[in-house]
Amino acid sequence: MTSGQPGTGNARPTATGAAAESQPPATAAAGTPTQQNAAAKQDAAEGGTAASGSTTRGTDVSKDSDPAEDSSTVGGAAKDSAAIKDSAAIKDSKPAKDSEPAKDGEPAKDGEPAKDGEPAKDGEPAKDGEPAKDAKADGTDGKDKADSEAKPVGPERWEAFASAPEPKPSIFSRVGRAVGRFLIHEWTLAALGALALAVLMTWPTLRYPRYTLPQDYWDPSLQAWQMAWSGHILLADPARLWQSNTFFPELWSFAFSDTLLGYAPAGMLGSGPEDAVLRYNIMFVLAHALATLGAYALARQLGAGRIGAAVAGVSYTYAPWLLAQAGHLHVLSNGGIPLALAMLARGHGWSLRHGYRPERRHDGWVYAGWLVAAWQLSLGFGIGLPFAYFLAGAVLVTAVLFFARRLRTGQAVPFGRRLFAADVLGGVLFAGVGLLMAFPFFKVTELHPYAERTIADIGLFSPPASGFVTAPGESRIWGGLHEGARAALPWHPEMTLLPGFVLYALAAGGLLFSVWRLRHRLLLLAGVLLTMAFAMGTRFFDGTFTYVPLFEHLPGWSGLRTPGRLMLWTTLLLGLLAAGAVTALTDRVRELTAQRIPSWPGPWLRMATLLPLLLVTVEGLNTTPHPVVPTQPAAMRSAEGPLLVLPSNQSLDQHVMLWSTSGFPDVVNGGSGFTPRQLDDVRRVSQSFPDQTSVDYLRTLGVRTVVLLRGQVAGTPWEISIDAPVESLGISRQDVGDAVVYRL
Repeated sequence: MTSGQPGTGNARPTATGAAAESQPPATAAAGTPTQQNAAAKQDAAEGGTAASGSTTRGTDVSKDSDPAEDSSTVGGAAKDSAAIKDSAAIKDSKPAKDSEPAKDGEPAKDGEPAKDGEPAKDGEPAKDGEPAKDAKADGTDGKDKADSEAKPVGPERWEAFASAPEPKPSIFSRVGRAVGRFLIHEWTLAALGALALAVLMTWPTLRYPRYTLPQDYWDPSLQAWQMAWSGHILLADPARLWQSNTFFPELWSFAFSDTLLGYAPAGMLGSGPEDAVLRYNIMFVLAHALATLGAYALARQLGAGRIGAAVAGVSYTYAPWLLAQAGHLHVLSNGGIPLALAMLARGHGWSLRHGYRPERRHDGWVYAGWLVAAWQLSLGFGIGLPFAYFLAGAVLVTAVLFFARRLRTGQAVPFGRRLFAADVLGGVLFAGVGLLMAFPFFKVTELHPYAERTIADIGLFSPPASGFVTAPGESRIWGGLHEGARAALPWHPEMTLLPGFVLYALAAGGLLFSVWRLRHRLLLLAGVLLTMAFAMGTRFFDGTFTYVPLFEHLPGWSGLRTPGRLMLWTTLLLGLLAAGAVTALTDRVRELTAQRIPSWPGPWLRMATLLPLLLVTVEGLNTTPHPVVPTQPAAMRSAEGPLLVLPSNQSLDQHVMLWSTSGFPDVVNGGSGFTPRQLDDVRRVSQSFPDQTSVDYLRTLGVRTVVLLRGQVAGTPWEISIDAPVESLGISRQDVGDAVVYRL
């Protein structure tokens, strides 16, 4: 008995087990065995059609299965037999033959029931009055076989309409995508922008980089020699690093001034004066780029937006007062300070805007921060020493606050052993570099006690309060306007400390309108005022409560003769205040443009947020001169050392140091922050050269060659004696180019 429509393949579930036993036996069907057989054939034909239709669907094809019923009737026309015939018909697509015994899944012979006393096979009628043992519903075995034979072997018909799988990208595609993501990353764009801005703002430094130097050719010549010497000697004989080829025969002569030792890798490339000048100019531009990037990174880490961070970076690097320091690369090389602070803050999961977030801790950034801090210290103590004391104070204050919070709350603040280990190891590295750098300077102080500064020396370079609003002559915007104010300063190159009027205005606005919390704004303001007081040296109440205690009690502080360079910290703090104000402005503009309908003023409002950045950049424009470096005399290329070049003075000796980069012969000449007494004696005695007294004295020092420059003798005693005969002195004389070479 069918339970669904013919040919649909939808069969009613077949009861098995107890369910089959609970159903009543079916009544005997009317008709003869022959009629039943004919009916079975017809059913089989219909079932085959249903099976073939259902095969494509993968569904059950036995549509006429009913629960097992009593089949003891002699007529054999029970519903069981009909179901069994249907299942066999589905399997073989034809009815079972007459007069053949019933097999599994086939009906019994026409008119013969299953034998008594034998268990019914699967698919056969059960004994009289008993349901089949362990028998599934009629036709279930046939169903399983039909399923197994009719199971589709090809893909589902609907798979043809599915989307094609994405092809696996090649290695070139993956590399291209990675490079593209790198090129559009914020920090890549920030680095490239800082570099491009540095080239433009320092132009024409890279116009003739092998022949000109920014600001002047005295201190830059000295610093070009410093980079060349450190790179050369670290490759040739690292043990002689501090015993340089200048100031012969003085010891520890490389520590007579800041060394720029951190630039030694650059000094390993190239040789000779022209390469030294090229190297200096490249590092001069890169120092500006690093300072911009470092201040940008610090402001971003503390919570400023991109435009606000850019304002902090540009104002920190191109503040008008720094234009007067264009000849002091060790002062301009300050980018490691904000960059190290940014890395340390990032590693500790701390920002000014969001506070301490332990989940953002990363010890790798802590290691990187301490490494950059150590590199910054290796560039010189003029900028590095205040930075070292600031780091020491920051560590102390942080530790006190950490334990105070723990005592107040009774809970341990998350920090972690890895972060603690990174701070310990990084701090040890930083301190180790500081001690290794300080040891030669202490030796110099021990050998030359007069080299140490006094309070009177500090007073000569201490700027008055008017210096904070006075720009140097190199400022394109304010230089000419402030000429009278500069004339009133005792030593204006170190006393014109204007960080920028635009920066002042933005920082003042940041006190009232900012993304920083009020207490943070007040702390930044306190830092600005405090660093200004220290930058005034002895001009702020004679330095009794500011600079003098540092000078007297902090190791190494007495070697800093220019308090005004502490203005670097004032500029950085003002930049952070300005960054908070500009970030608040850009956030407000973004909210306004998002709410406006229509939003046509939106682009103009967004462009207006760039105005502070533009103004800060314009105020940093300069008129820095780029004089041509004096050409190396031909005599210096072949002269044997130790040698003395005459005339000798602080300025000319810096050129001699640069010329000595051709082979680095030992030279008596040298220029630094102080002059050794022996060099003073050489300059005094050699005024009468060539005579017997000066020749004997120079021979005692070990000097073998004297080079007298004709172009420099005007107005000196050598103007008369340069052509005097020397045979009676036991020395030889030879004209080489524009110089006279004496061999002792």
